[in-house]
Parts: sequence; structure tokens; C-alpha cells
Amino acid sequence: MNKFSYDTIEEVLYKEQLTNGLTVYLLPKPEMAKTYGIFATNYGSIDQTFVPINGTEQVTVPEGVAHFLEHKMFEKEDRDVFADFGKQGASANAYTSFTKTAYLFAATDQIDENVETLLDFVQDPYFSEKSVEKEKGIIAQEIEMYNDQPDWQSFMGTLRSLFYHHPVKVDIAGTVDSIRTITKDDLYTCYHTFYHPSNMTLFIAGNFDSEHMMNLIKTNQQDKHFAEMEEVKREFPEEPSTVAQKENKIAMPVSVPKCTIGIKESATALRGDAFLKKDLLQNMVLDFYFSKGGPFYRQLYEEQLIDESFHFETNLEKNFGYSLIGGNTTNPDLFADKLWEMLTSTNQATFTAEEVERMKKKKIGQLLRAMNSLEFIANKYIHYDTVGIDLFTIIPTIQSLTIEDFHSFVRDWIQEDRLAVCKIVNE
Repeated sequence: MNKFSYDTIEEVLYKEQLTNGLTVYLLPKPEMAKTYGIFATNYGSIDQTFVPINGTEQVTVPEGVAHFLEHKMFEKEDRDVFADFGKQGASANAYTSFTKTAYLFAATDQIDENVETLLDFVQDPYFSEKSVEKEKGIIAQEIEMYNDQPDWQSFMGTLRSLFYHHPVKVDIAGTVDSIRTITKDDLYTCYHTFYHPSNMTLFIAGNFDSEHMMNLIKTNQQDKHFAEMEEVKREFPEEPSTVAQKENKIAMPVSVPKCTIGIKESATALRGDAFLKKDLLQNMVLDFYFSKGGPFYRQLYEEQLIDESFHFETNLEKNFGYSLIGGNTTNPDLFADKLWEMLTSTNQATFTAEEVERMKKKKIGQLLRAMNSLEFIANKYIHYDTVGIDLFTIIPTIQSLTIEDFHSFVRDWIQEDRLAVCKIVNE
């Protein structure tokens, strides 16, 4: 078991890769009453085309399989796993993102039992044709519910405008038509390929003894048998750097229109330092301009183009990235024009040394506050780990950013052919 001490943030992390390939991280925090565990696979909704384990030919599975699989994992032949966690005083959940599927629990008692339950149910799949058919109706209802939500339609409508071919433009849950075609065999194929221990990470944070916990996990894993595994071969379509569609207008029954502008941040693979630098800069610059008190936010607010629904987000993954800015607005056309003008003006922007220091201090403060959350640490650590970054070493990277880094970033950040707008207007 390798021990890593981070004196500046007063954290000690233990790591070990087990013989079956599973990577385990333990973050003991005896001052906490709660323990949080997450068991995640490097497999999300975008992983549709791949070579299955022990296979030689590439396959493409229907849209929505990763999310469907997440739903089915909790249902066993004789019980529902949520009930197992409930009896042990734990709150359990799961989620599927574009790039990851994760199963998690939080508890203050019976931690050993809950860790074993987490490992055992994820590593023991049970799918029957009858239960798969039943689940299709449940997920179809979920999809249709989201189809009726203007915020979700604005989000997905913007992604569909940004990306030509990349599967990030497809709803994580798939479509009603695509899930109808999912079979039990599809689920087992994806499970055995992507849920292999070598493609998974277990992160436990909270009140426990690290040596005892690692021994518990090793004992649990040593009696289980998995096929020999090579690195998963995934295939993604070539994606241009430009947007697929400049404007996407969607008619829905809304009392106030919505407008979102998307920035196509990346369509190429990034890792390590290059990934982290871009991730930090696009986050900090967006925050500088559009957080409350930011110059662009103030201008939009003073011109009564936004309300409390205004938001911005940025997401960078290994082979795609985007930023979204938008919200409710009574004048979506004027809002879009104004925001477009603001973004394109940043090519000539300059920052003072004081502004750069303020951005860096704010980012470090946000990060340190977030690290009071076990959930944040575990989820964010796994996110960065998949691209070769240690979450606990990010603060020195932020401190090392120079004014030239910020100027170089904004000079190349906004190009008109990488901007798209999505408007939700009343039918």
C-alpha cells in the first residue's frame, strides 16, 4: 500500500492496485463521522463502439446501454440492493455520466458491511430477459419526462448544435427508440468489457482505519475470478473543431424563453498537464466574466437580459469539452447577440496582475472549501485520475499560472465557428 502525504492541504492518501487490476484509494479522515464510498468504472454513455473483452471485432451497441446497465445493477434475482444498504444504515445511489458510471454509499455505521455490499453487488450482475423488458418501460418514462423539461432540452439542444458526430450529443439515457432495441446480451457484453476491475476505481473516504480497510477489500477480491484483460479498445468518430449548427431553436410550452450559448472547447484528446491547464483556465476565465460581480454578468443584469436562472458551466473530458452560458430571458435574440459580442471581444482582452491573482486566490479558495466534502473529493479525484492528474496537487499548478498563460488562453479561446446558440421559445 503506497502512502502519499500532502502537507499543504493536510491530507494522507493510500493507494494500491490489486492483482486483479482494481485501483483502490483510501482517504482516512478520523475527524469525520461519515464514510463515503464510490465504485466507478471508466465507462459512460459515449462508449458505444468498442472491441468486447476476448473479442476481435468491433461492435456498436444501442444508445443508452450504460445508463440502462446502471439501473439493472441494483436488481438481483431475489432482492433489491437498495434494501441491503438500508438495513445497514447506508444511503446508496448511482449515476451515469458521459464518461463514467459510479455506484456509491454514505454511512456512519457498519462501514465494513457497506463496503462489501458495494463491491459484491457491482461485481455480481444479474440480467433476465423479463427484467430487461420491464426496465425499458421505466426508462422510456424517464426519457419522456426529461423531454418535457425545458432546462434539459436547452442543455442537450446546445450539445447537438456543438457536435457533429461525437456521441456526447446523444442523451445519456438514449432515446425511446434506442432502448427498445437493448437486449440482455448487450448488457452482459458491456458489463464484462467495462466492469472489469482493471477499468474500475474504488475510493473510500471517511472514518476508518486504512490498513484494516485495505485488508478487507483484498480479502473480498481474492475469492473472485475475472478474465484476463487488456486495455479496452474504444472507437470515436472524427469530430471537426467547428460547430455542427450555429443556431438551434426549439418550440416548447414555456412562460419565459431560454437561451444558451455553447463554446466547443475541445474535440481532441488531452491528458496530464495540457488537460489540467486548459481545464483550470477555461473555468477561471468563465468565472471572472460571468460570476455575480463579473463584468459581463453586471452588463447583462443591468440591461435586464437575465434573471436568477442565469448560469454557466464548463466541462472538459479526455476527448471533448464544452462550456455553456445561459438562462431565462425575455429577449432571447438580443441576449444571444449581446453574449456573442461579449465572448468574441475576449480575444483582445488583457488582465492586470491584480485580476490574475484574484482569479487564482478565488479558485484555490473554492477548491479548499469543496474539499470539506467527502463526496467532492472522491468524485473529483476519480475524474482527474482518469486523465493522469492528482487532485491533491492542483493548488501548486494554480499558483504557478502566469499572466501570460491567461493572455495566451483568451487569444485562442473564442472563435466564431466554435460558438452555437440554442433558444427555447414558446410554441
